[in-house]
Amino acid sequence: MEIMGALQLHPPLPLFKHTTTKSYKLSSKLSMSRGFHKLNALETNSPSGITDLEEELPSIDFAFVSPKLLPDGSPDVHIRSAVGGQKLRDIMLDGNIDLYGPYDIPLSNCAGGGTCGTCMVEVVEGKELLSPRTDKEKEILKRKPKTWRLACQTVVGKPDSRGELIIQQLPEWKAHEWE
Repeated sequence: MEIMGALQLHPPLPLFKHTTTKSYKLSSKLSMSRGFHKLNALETNSPSGITDLEEELPSIDFAFVSPKLLPDGSPDVHIRSAVGGQKLRDIMLDGNIDLYGPYDIPLSNCAGGGTCGTCMVEVVEGKELLSPRTDKEKEILKRKPKTWRLACQTVVGKPDSRGELIIQQLPEWKAHEWE
């Protein structure tokens, strides 16, 4: 299923460094096999289809999958982008993505120290963009699947990295199974 629309920027955002108004085509594709949305913004008058922003600022695209299903039975997915070289925990918190779920009350998590295990996520796709497991992760996740990581210990790429990641939030609470 593909949904098309137009996005007009008036006036141009300072990040784009344009002096004229640009028109962007917004494409949203739903992948039924994975149940996530992929969003692409393309400059409509660019022959290569690559915007000035993409050429200047490398970024990593994320699909954060909530453990709960929507009323229609499909996964609740939140799309975000971030520059690499940051911890996954910081990317999630900065993007208002639920990281701790029921453990998001004062003194119930270690605030990024890597000792409590409440920021566990499952990396569904894109594990090659992540740093190797730390010793703290190895200890806390020794009985968990290899795809599980601690968001507070996981660095995503480098500042010049590009790619895509699908992250399952709160994998112990998820309401669906990945193929």
